[in-house]
Amino acid sequence: MADPHPAHSSSPHAEREDKRSLFQKLVEFINPGPDSTDELIETLAEAEDNQVIDAESRIMLEGVLRMADMTAGDAMVAAPRMDLLNIDAPYEELLREVITTAHSRFPVYQDERENIIGILMAKDLLKLQRAPELNIRTLLRPAVFVPESKGLNDLLRAFRINRNHLAIVVDEFGRTAGLITIEDVLEQIVGEIEDEFDIDADSGDIFALADNTWRVAGDTRLERVNESFGVQLGAHSDTDLEVDFDTVGGLIAHEMGHVPKRGERFQLGGLDFAVLHTKGGAVRWFKVTPTGASD
Repeated sequence: MADPHPAHSSSPHAEREDKRSLFQKLVEFINPGPDSTDELIETLAEAEDNQVIDAESRIMLEGVLRMADMTAGDAMVAAPRMDLLNIDAPYEELLREVITTAHSRFPVYQDERENIIGILMAKDLLKLQRAPELNIRTLLRPAVFVPESKGLNDLLRAFRINRNHLAIVVDEFGRTAGLITIEDVLEQIVGEIEDEFDIDADSGDIFALADNTWRVAGDTRLERVNESFGVQLGAHSDTDLEVDFDTVGGLIAHEMGHVPKRGERFQLGGLDFAVLHTKGGAVRWFKVTPTGASD
């Protein structure tokens, strides 16, 4: 009599699993998958061409793939460009720096820039205003230090778990190499993120500051700048090039002969332009001070 339970028999569920596994192997044999990140990116481009995914999805997926090979040192703000606060500075000076740079978090140092002792939230300065007897040291939060070699994937995971938004990057000798924020990491995936510093031009592009200066967006149209400050920028040029400029950022870059970097200054038409913030190879914000002279 035949064995009612042959040794080679298996459940229908197991058979389906085996067949699915075999099918997957067959597909991979006939059409092998990409062997490298570059090949996978090429596959994503083909998927976009075939309308399997849209362009925005492809860009984000490429960002995720490229980020896997990036480190904190690749995406950080270098130490010379860091905006820091001096723990021994007067309250008025701290407040002026916070308003001018418009960051939400600041590394704080003592004696020298290398000696970072904590992180100050801009909103915590309000506590000092309401209670001047407070010691600013009590408002500092611990600084997080990461090596330049730390992978961005690991760093993003750490940011999420520890609820930190900023880390100080150190080199192999333990010296400050720069800083990196969660925004810097996410921008590797989704591109530029508009934040409280990146105000849309439709809602306003020239803002008065507390020290009788102005914050002016780089993409502000020249007509608006001329009208606001009573100047005539772009009305004439010292060069023979017949170039029309629509924005103040384009005009300043042309007059300087290069794309300005943060911290650079340039005077034109009776205005002093100090570069506050750059992104994507263009000036996002200038700090403008009338000089009373006409160039």
